[in-house]
Amino acid sequence: MKGNSYMSQMPDDKTLDKMESLLNVASDFTRLKIMYSIAEGEKNVTEIVNESGASQSLVSHQLSVLKKAHLVSTHKEGHKVFYRLDDEHVIALLNVTYEHVKEEK
Repeated sequence: MKGNSYMSQMPDDKTLDKMESLLNVASDFTRLKIMYSIAEGEKNVTEIVNESGASQSLVSHQLSVLKKAHLVSTHKEGHKVFYRLDDEHVIALLNVTYEHVKEEK
């Protein structure tokens, strides 16, 4: 952990609470599948349903949770809503988590 200035001291309680909430949201199996589905580019709900194998109602609900947590964002084209990862931090979170669980120990 050397060299990471943000790790040099304990975050305050408010920041730790926000971190806990974010990790709790991100740790759901279906939400992880959704985030991976849109990691390469934005998609609409139908495309996410087809790729994730989850029901439309479940995907819609989980997208709402992810959007509230600022892990995904949206834009509209006509009547269709397209979802994408909110920013590069979400991709970094997925990458670091993947690398950590794939480490051979």
